Amino acid sequence: MRTEGDSWDITTSVGATALLVAAARALEAQRPQPLAVDKFAAVFCRAAGGDWAAVVDGESTDSPLSTADFGTAFVAFQGARTRYFDAYFAAAADAGVRQVVILAAGLDSRAFRLDWPDGTVVYELDLPRVLAFKDQALAGVGATPKARRVEIAVDLRDDWPAELRANGFDPDEPAAFIVEGLMIYLTAEAQHRLCEGIDALAAPGSWVGIEDGEPIPEEDLAAARAAGDQAAAGGTDFFNLIYNEQHEPSQDWFGARGWTAEATPLAGYLDELGRGVEPDSDGGQMVARNTLVIARKA
Repeated sequence: MRTEGDSWDITTSVGATALLVAAARALEAQRPQPLAVDKFAAVFCRAAGGDWAAVVDGESTDSPLSTADFGTAFVAFQGARTRYFDAYFAAAADAGVRQVVILAAGLDSRAFRLDWPDGTVVYELDLPRVLAFKDQALAGVGATPKARRVEIAVDLRDDWPAELRANGFDPDEPAAFIVEGLMIYLTAEAQHRLCEGIDALAAPGSWVGIEDGEPIPEEDLAAARAAGDQAAAGGTDFFNLIYNEQHEPSQDWFGARGWTAEATPLAGYLDELGRGVEPDSDGGQMVARNTLVIARKA
């Protein structure tokens, strides 16, 4: 279970969720017609070793990615989410945004795989041990960022806006923020503070992309926690990591503060991409709780 001020490396607690997502992206890239290709996802999994390497190499593991229903849905989920936010960053760049802020950067490789315009700075914020693992894995394959990359080792429950400004972020210039795969690991109060931090830092012309998740019905969550099912490789039970809270739908929160917001239900987006999942399945219920949001500040 989570505790106040808890911390982790890449293979424990919330850190392991980044590896689960990377494994899903790696498996999506192996499909005949992938929704998105992240060539570094498998690099991260192989650097972690063990079950993480095994699952991307097609070996049998206890990972939920190896189960037909949940695994298929989760891989499609991550492929679609990656595609959506890749397009988000391309649109923001086309609009002239040259500051990118990746909150809880985890194993996000966009600084290395997207084609950024000249002058772009990508700020990656996460805990120090997560960033250290990422650097080591990328250095092992000689990866070079395609923009100026600034790593900021900070807990997002602390004063991350001050750390961002101290590392060169200009609040007078527009920025593109992303909150991907993060909200469910924060309390409603912490979610609210995070959004306030983004709003305060964002100059006119700024963008924010957010993945929202509706809380799981309490009886379903209690049953999942009791069963310990869908635990990741390495023994991490993700149902004990989430707070299962939502301070407010992001399109409503940002919309009430002068942003123009658009919400895309993940289930409908997967249907459009030809990768829809059965609504009544475990995977379908997971997908149905997620919404992808883009907001722009006038």
